[in-house]
Amino acid sequence: MTALETHNDETLDRKTSRSICDAVGERLQRDLRPDYLGLSTYLQSLMDELRKRDVEGKFEGKFEERSR
Repeated sequence: MTALETHNDETLDRKTSRSICDAVGERLQRDLRPDYLGLSTYLQSLMDELRKRDVEGKFEGKFEERSR
């Protein structure tokens, strides 16, 4: 099966499928925020570390682009 199928055998094109997935992902990110879920102290510290590394990685990527 290369396309998603609805109950009446109509297929969704790739663009429509991608839009639906993106919308669902955005809602999940908004509705399931870590602070909303009440993470344990340990898990919150791990999330903070991931955010820190993500920011550092983005900064390093920009630095590498400029040095080329």
